[in-house]
Amino acid sequence: MKNLFLLIILIFTFNGCATWKGIKKDSNDAWKATKDGSSKIYKETKETIHKATE
Repeated sequence: MKNLFLLIILIFTFNGCATWKGIKKDSNDAWKATKDGSSKIYKETKETIHKATE
């Protein structure tokens, strides 16, 4: 009974770790995409404002 209980706890622990790593990777990828997109939009907006005020 103790072995079964320990096995179940270990399964949940390792599943949680794998899920946590997946979440961290996905959020890191999303942050990079947001950062790149925001940088591009900022530069384009800056250029548009410069052209409009000439």
